Amino acid sequence: MNILILEDDLDLGDGIRLAFEAQGYQVNWLRRLGDAMASLNQQQPDLVVLDLGLPDGDGHELLAWMRRHDCSVPCLILSARDALSERLRGLDGGADDFLLKPFALAELLSRVRALARRSYGLEGSDLCLRGLRLNEAGMRASVDGRVLDLSPSEFRLLAALVKRADRVLTRRFLEDDVLSASAAESNVLDVHMSSLRRKLGEGYIRTIRGVGYVMDREPGRRGAP
Repeated sequence: MNILILEDDLDLGDGIRLAFEAQGYQVNWLRRLGDAMASLNQQQPDLVVLDLGLPDGDGHELLAWMRRHDCSVPCLILSARDALSERLRGLDGGADDFLLKPFALAELLSRVRALARRSYGLEGSDLCLRGLRLNEAGMRASVDGRVLDLSPSEFRLLAALVKRADRVLTRRFLEDDVLSASAAESNVLDVHMSSLRRKLGEGYIRTIRGVGYVMDREPGRRGAP
C-alpha cells in the first residue's frame, strides 16, 4: 500500500514511517495540512493516517476537505484527544477508524491491515472484485472461476487496479510505481494493458483519455474502451 502520514511530531512520525516501511508499504510522511492537500491533489494514496493537531490547522479540516472533494481514501485518525465528542466528530466526519495516543505500533499496524481488508475487498489473502479473484502471495488470478495466465507485470497492473477500484490511476503512476518503466519504454504500459484486457474480457478496465485507467466496482460505466 501507499500510505500518507500527516503527523507533525518528528519522533512519532519517523517511528510510524519506519514501522510501515518495514511492512513493505510506500510512505509519504508530511507535517503540514497544506502539504497534505497538495499531495492529495496530485495522487491519492491507498490510506491516510491523520493527526489532528497540526501547525497550520486541524486534521478535521483535511478530512472534511477530502470528503467534500469525493476523495474516498480510507482515513485513520491518530490523536491524544480522548473526549468521546472528539472521536464521534472524527468518525461522523468520514474517518474510518480512530486510535488514541499513546498507542502500540503493533496495534496501529493491525488496524491498518484491517482497514485495508474492509476498504479494498480483501478476503483473507485474496483480492476480490466482481468476478475477479487475485491471490497476491501466489500471484494467481481468475475471473468467474477461469484461471488467467498473466505475466508478473500484468498481475501487478491488475492488482493495482483492483485495490484502487473506482479511482483513476494515472499513466505516470502505473509506469513509474507499478511497472518501473523508463521513459524510453513509453509504449510498455499500452502493450501490457492491451494483453491484460484481452485475457480479462470486456467490461473491466476503462480508459480515461489523456489521464489513465480505472476499474469500476460496478459494471456499465461509460468511458473509452
